[in-house]
Amino acid sequence: MAATQANSTERLAFLDWVRGLAAFIMLQGHSFDSLLKPELRDSGPFVLSQFVGGIAPAIFLFLTGITFAFLMDSQTRREPDAKQRVLKALRRSGYLFLLAALFRLQLFLFGYPNSPAADLLKVDILNCMGLAMLLFAPMAVFTTFERIRLCTILGVVVAALSPLVSADKPALPWFLSAYFVPSLKYFSFFPWASFLAFGMAFGSILRHVPKEDFHLVMQWSMKMGIVLVLGGQYFSNLPYSVYPKSEFWLDSPGLACIKLGVVLILMPVAFLWSNLEGLQRWSFFRQLGRTSLLVYWVHIELVYGRWFGSWKEQLTIFQAVVFVVVLIVAMTLLSILRTNWSTIRNWIGPTPVPAPDPAPGD
Repeated sequence: MAATQANSTERLAFLDWVRGLAAFIMLQGHSFDSLLKPELRDSGPFVLSQFVGGIAPAIFLFLTGITFAFLMDSQTRREPDAKQRVLKALRRSGYLFLLAALFRLQLFLFGYPNSPAADLLKVDILNCMGLAMLLFAPMAVFTTFERIRLCTILGVVVAALSPLVSADKPALPWFLSAYFVPSLKYFSFFPWASFLAFGMAFGSILRHVPKEDFHLVMQWSMKMGIVLVLGGQYFSNLPYSVYPKSEFWLDSPGLACIKLGVVLILMPVAFLWSNLEGLQRWSFFRQLGRTSLLVYWVHIELVYGRWFGSWKEQLTIFQAVVFVVVLIVAMTLLSILRTNWSTIRNWIGPTPVPAPDPAPGD
């Protein structure tokens, strides 16, 4: 049992490191997108910021798929009824939808009366996670080993169908279309859900292999990542395509392949780095990763809300960099405050215990 707990802690620390890296990338990407002057949006720093920032959602979805696979694996071991396992997976989907609704409601209320009511139905990454979990919940019926193959196929199918869905544009109300049809404004099921499916396959591998072979998984992850990056770039640059229409930055399976390759390369890097740091040492990325949802929620309000509204599309590159540094420091302090809140409360002083009521007759 002690060996199992140590292995589990090691894996969680390694995933937190990757999640924290994604949060770091996200903070700079959103800041540049919201605050940089329009005439500077063709500059090298902005293009690089947004190019790198585009990998953060893929990382978050991939890691969500890993934890979803962990949930299914634990239920496979404890719950013999397949129907109950699917229902538990659906409840996780409902939790994500609830968070997405609360997130949009908070942004609407904080921006009222200037925030349009249509923003309440905006499809953000939390909505995408919820929908993907909803549609992938039947994977709970299968064994962990079977999910490795099936979720990989699911990811390939979602990525491969994305250009066709984009070209066909099903006749749906706009708020439903935003959930499925690829768009540069929303996190649609196609192609973004493919990363959650691939994460489910990777998470199933992590649960299936024994601890002594875990380093082999990392080696193969690095190799596969390099192959996917090079392969995706090669096929994307070919002068012909099997699709009648495909936009690289919107729905291209080649771009999904490249992003997946980058994520797979980051996995062994994070695993190695986490082992070198040791679990007892404080880690900047692990710290952010442990509270990534809080960091995501708060920074969106700060960057896109009314707090710094006068700065939107008004900053130079240098000013935007300074803002990013200050924002990262602030989010790190917020993360530390969140994870150490109980200790901080003890420093402030113990919670006073009310005196008991006097007994009758005293």
